[in-house]
Amino acid sequence: MSSLGTKVRQTMGLESWMFLALVFDSHFDFHGFSYAEKAPYHSFVQEATSAPRVSFYDYIIIGGGTAGCPLAATLSASANVLVLERGGSPYVNPGKSDEENFFPNILDRSPGSYSQAFTSEDGVYNARARVLGGGSVINAGFYTYAEADFLKQAGLNESLANHSYHWVEKKVAFKPPMLQWQSALRDGLLEAGVLPNNGFTYDHIYGTKVGGTIFDGDGHRHTAADLLEYANPSRIKVYLHATAQKIIFSTKVFSSPRAEGVIFEDAMGIRHWAFLTNDSKSEVILSAGALGSPQLLMLSGVGPARQLEALGIKVVMDQPMVGRGMVDNPLNVLFIPSPLPVELSLVSIVGITRSDSYIEACGGINFTPSWTRRVAKELASILNQTEESSMSLFQEATANPGSYLNTRIKGGIIFEKVKNPISTGHLELRSTNPHDNPKVTFNYFQAPEDLRKCVQGMKTVIDAINSKAFSNFRYKMLSAEALLYLIVRLPLNLRRRHLTSAFSLEQFCIHTVMTIWHYHGGCVVGRVVDHDYKVQGVDALRIVDGSTFTGSPGTNPQATVMMLGRYIGLRILQERFPKEELE
Repeated sequence: MSSLGTKVRQTMGLESWMFLALVFDSHFDFHGFSYAEKAPYHSFVQEATSAPRVSFYDYIIIGGGTAGCPLAATLSASANVLVLERGGSPYVNPGKSDEENFFPNILDRSPGSYSQAFTSEDGVYNARARVLGGGSVINAGFYTYAEADFLKQAGLNESLANHSYHWVEKKVAFKPPMLQWQSALRDGLLEAGVLPNNGFTYDHIYGTKVGGTIFDGDGHRHTAADLLEYANPSRIKVYLHATAQKIIFSTKVFSSPRAEGVIFEDAMGIRHWAFLTNDSKSEVILSAGALGSPQLLMLSGVGPARQLEALGIKVVMDQPMVGRGMVDNPLNVLFIPSPLPVELSLVSIVGITRSDSYIEACGGINFTPSWTRRVAKELASILNQTEESSMSLFQEATANPGSYLNTRIKGGIIFEKVKNPISTGHLELRSTNPHDNPKVTFNYFQAPEDLRKCVQGMKTVIDAINSKAFSNFRYKMLSAEALLYLIVRLPLNLRRRHLTSAFSLEQFCIHTVMTIWHYHGGCVVGRVVDHDYKVQGVDALRIVDGSTFTGSPGTNPQATVMMLGRYIGLRILQERFPKEELE
């Protein structure tokens, strides 16, 4: 028996998952699988128009996003992997996703944008990623771990999860600088009672902390796509602008349906067929996100039979829980104009309260010209000033030619996110066209407990901005009530509202609710997939992304979603290569 096989047998106990990670790291590096290619020079990333009409792979991953990229990189160590990404490459125009271009990037509605807009049936504007790297290309960049309870409830091994987090952060995580505005807000949260001061940490701990970021010291973004540097370039293919049309199933009497491949369409509208190799362990893996994964399951015939039949979709399996359990964490904000210049900073700190709300902030960001004018107009009305005078309160010119806008605000946005909302909704197909957004309803604040959390969170925000620590960044003429009134007057969503909403925090939360883009559910563990993320009742099909979550992990989910891709990849490799085959 080889020394490697001996080590495997000796350690398949309590810490076997951690050892598995080390085995695959060392074993496959030794065998030449460490010839990673630096982003953006991945030779294996190509336009789908170059794909053959028919191809075969051990694993077909639908979605090259926050989970799909680390999953694919891990599996490519020992298997042939295909990734189908419906968007383009973030490396074509890397400055577009830099820190200073956060809002222009996520609000871009051009055909080649990284973000696809949708509006929920609740009347809340939202967005979903369509780019290699997924949400990590358009988010605010905060990098922080899930709470310990999330790992326990998900049945994840702590040692392997920690290994997977570290594997991710070697490529994409950084310690942010703490400049004046964020420091003042941190101290304001401490003064408001969000204690203790936990300093810099990735861990999820009650109190106020500095977390990580995926922006480096120069403000350049590092994304899940960078994790493809770990991939074995000879065993992976990534096709861009490859829109999956449906999963192909084989059905036999007295047997479960089995995933056999995927039909996808390139940018020219040409269809291609990718099939699994003739191996019982080969799989199709959905990593298309909380909207895309349940949508494609339904388009492929797995979902509520009545809904599928109404659209003329052949039912492969009646699964009424597909699309159920959709959750979005409600977000409410205050915009704080500042008499002092405010440095550019996205989310760097977080207040983790014991009332189940999270407080975060962005400062010195760029507004679009139309938003600058709208904010100035509403401020002028509140302060009985001219628009020019009110604009001077918060607009600051910037000479950075790399910015997509030529103005930066003096001030910042402080926001409150409700932790683990009880209110849930559902997702339905709008059509049989995979390019169309599905219809999604989140039912914000349907549960009174969610509203209580929001009110407590907003009270904490108000206490923090009224603190002595934050006073240098406040105009005395703008009271907290005036700041609430300003938000009520802005068109932040399509929901009904009254100007009196500023005088009731309950009504303020309901009428001005927004999204923090942390929506999840639709293919929840225990309802649609099992604890190995395999689709129940279907063979050779898994789902690895936020659609499986019952709650959003930690204050911001991206670190955990990337971790999960690595984690499940290692578990799949163990299934494919059991201990007797590692000799």
